[in-house]
Amino acid sequence: METNKYVNPISIALFFILGGAFIALYVFQFITIPVLVGGILLTIFIARSIRIADQWEKAVVLRMGKFIGLKGPGFFMIIPIIDRVDKYIDQRVRVTAIKAEETLTKDTVPVNVDAVVYWTVWDVEKAALEVQEYEKAISYISQTGLRDTIGKHELSDLLSDRQKISTELQLILDEHTSPWGITCQNVGIRDIIIPKNLADAMSKQAQAQRERQARVILGTAETEIAEKFAEASLQYINNPVALHLRGMNMLFEGLKEKGSMVIVPSSALDSMNLGAMGGLVSLAKSNGDQNPPQEISVK
Repeated sequence: METNKYVNPISIALFFILGGAFIALYVFQFITIPVLVGGILLTIFIARSIRIADQWEKAVVLRMGKFIGLKGPGFFMIIPIIDRVDKYIDQRVRVTAIKAEETLTKDTVPVNVDAVVYWTVWDVEKAALEVQEYEKAISYISQTGLRDTIGKHELSDLLSDRQKISTELQLILDEHTSPWGITCQNVGIRDIIIPKNLADAMSKQAQAQRERQARVILGTAETEIAEKFAEASLQYINNPVALHLRGMNMLFEGLKEKGSMVIVPSSALDSMNLGAMGGLVSLAKSNGDQNPPQEISVK
């Protein structure tokens, strides 16, 4: 924050010490009234000449209205009446929050965007002499740049690539603020708010796309399964032993759980000899279980 620090602890202490000394000398009649008045004026003059700037500040000093240099940080002195400290400029990184309300994107969608700009003064002399109120100027330029950037991009770009938008806005701000001795270090997009009805429509669209993708994946899986079955069938055409073993495995898998039911098409009974094998397996299960599995032949 820019302030005019006319009063500081050193000035106050010096004023009371020197002023008290001159008053004490006058009380003990070591000096006369004119000397006392002169001493008080000298004390005020010295106290007013002392200034202190914090570690992160630079003081802009004017002499008779003309810029003569920068002072600080720390203790420094000026010539009262002739010199004047116009302002103390903070050189730390500062944050400015900006908003763009009801701004149209390239595809004419109204959005509200909240962002923050991180900036710092790297040239105090330019910041003091080139622009009157650089903090307000940064805020206005940031808002204008944010609106321009939103208008150049579609809504999908704003939502999917915030970093690109931030970088573009940072370059725009640097172009305007560099002549002032100010640099924009970073821009962050905090939030992008779109109309509720549009958000609902986008949600439905995303859900429909996910369902479509799920159906495509399921169809692809069915196609791959059919291809694998076609490849497997080629292995059984001229190999009845392999087909017989496959039938035994199917029966084993279907009847190994207690109380299971196997439904076998009648054509499979003839081609894979499943009827005899099913009967044998059912008989074996009935010897050890109270509830043997049932075999149903579908003709």
